[in-house]
Amino acid sequence: MIELKGRTKVATVEAEAGLSILDHAIKHNIDFSYTCARGTCARCRCIVTEGGEFLEGITDEEWDRLEPEEFEEGYRLGCQAIIKDGAGHISATNKTYF
Repeated sequence: MIELKGRTKVATVEAEAGLSILDHAIKHNIDFSYTCARGTCARCRCIVTEGGEFLEGITDEEWDRLEPEEFEEGYRLGCQAIIKDGAGHISATNKTYF
């Protein structure tokens, strides 16, 4: 399961391996901010407070956009954070810079 918190909506949905956190938010009408969905705008920045181990590794796009301290705090780009097979509970909150 993945708990998604957008600007005004919250939902817990079935996690689908191979989809990103942003894909899940869009699919379930959660109001995550995003412009590009390619890792350049950073509007889909989110904090993963639970289940970070169930996400694929940090991408080059994320290294280009986020600071090392942000990774330590649990921040990822929603469009780049891909759910692994057999994922457990994940909790992600959209925390855009803007």
